[in-house]
Amino acid sequence: MNKSVYDSPKQVEDINRHILTILVDNEPGVLARVVGMFSGRGYNIDSLNVAEVNNKNLSRITIVTHGTKEVIYQIQSQLMRIVPVHSVSNLDKEDSSVEAEVALVNMFINEKNKKDAFQICDLYRARKIENENNTVIFEIAGTSQRIDTFIKDISKITDIEVVRSGPVAISSIQKNEEEE
Repeated sequence: MNKSVYDSPKQVEDINRHILTILVDNEPGVLARVVGMFSGRGYNIDSLNVAEVNNKNLSRITIVTHGTKEVIYQIQSQLMRIVPVHSVSNLDKEDSSVEAEVALVNMFINEKNKKDAFQICDLYRARKIENENNTVIFEIAGTSQRIDTFIKDISKITDIEVVRSGPVAISSIQKNEEEE
């Protein structure tokens, strides 16, 4: 306790974006337990992806959330208490993780904006996957920031509708023995 008559400056820790990967048993109800832990304690999930890993008995859950270092540590500790959870990694703490996201962008193209829209798509290496009824759907993959920038640039030219997968990430330095 501070007994000074002067107010001491309070240290406010930054709330940052974190990508957590959780290796779990591939069985019914595990995702509900993980999501229930977040909602039950008032933590927000910005993005959620689940997929089987090479070992068909395991799945990897990728969750993007925001919080201070202490909050993220608490989330990791609470996740490890869930029985079918094998490991929890905060990929933002690792220097060598790779992140990717996919977005489908439905663009409303006409003769006035077609050239500019296609130039931006070429610049970002977005791939055309459908063309119907004066709309064109492009697929773009990369970091969340790259997709955000693409969406911002293409929105200046034409109206769009976007569906995003949310990021998935993996560490490039260590292989988990349970996945092999």
